[in-house]
Amino acid sequence: MTTLLHIDASPRGDRSVSRKLSKAFVDQWLAHEPGATVIARDIGHNPPPFITEAWVAAAFTAIDERTPAQHDELRLSDTLIDELARADVIVIGAPMHNYGMPSALKSWFDKVIRIGKTFTFGLARGDYPLEPIMSGKTLVVLSSRGEFGFGPGGVREHMNHLETHIFTCAHYLGVRESHLIAIDYQEFNDERHRQSVDDAFAAIPVLVRQCLGIDGPARVAAE
Repeated sequence: MTTLLHIDASPRGDRSVSRKLSKAFVDQWLAHEPGATVIARDIGHNPPPFITEAWVAAAFTAIDERTPAQHDELRLSDTLIDELARADVIVIGAPMHNYGMPSALKSWFDKVIRIGKTFTFGLARGDYPLEPIMSGKTLVVLSSRGEFGFGPGGVREHMNHLETHIFTCAHYLGVRESHLIAIDYQEFNDERHRQSVDDAFAAIPVLVRQCLGIDGPARVAAE
């Protein structure tokens, strides 16, 4: 059975479009695989604290040399990494904030991309690359964006630092394939936005079936 890690990064509640998208994706998955496990992590309402000098020092101290205070400093990070390690599919609902990640999501990535836990230095290759420890995971990003044209060839492609940042960091989480469904025109609240909403929700069952292998290999379902 599949384990899904469901992360919501929006600080909003019922008005959040990205939350509605991520819930729809998880609900659709459970409709096909009722026995799947869902690990829910609401970082939008309960954001991980930002990293500090004490956190960095603890992370780079050998485990058998850490003080009790350093173990406490890393406790939440250990929990978040354990959730990540258990997941086959990472489902992230994330609005675009000022063309990038919500601060809570950036903090989550900072907590889980950690030396010796999710990545290591590839010393054998001589150039010290960072190499992921985990592998084989699928990432699905469900996004909402106030403007439009953030996809390939769009007028704001160069301003999209949300999905590009997420997909770059995803390598260090052991992600093998990534998918995106996004809603645009949210600030306009016009027919273009309503069409974008309809298209996104229509794309969800298609992507779920693809990820489950029902309709063949998965691919990006909507932009």
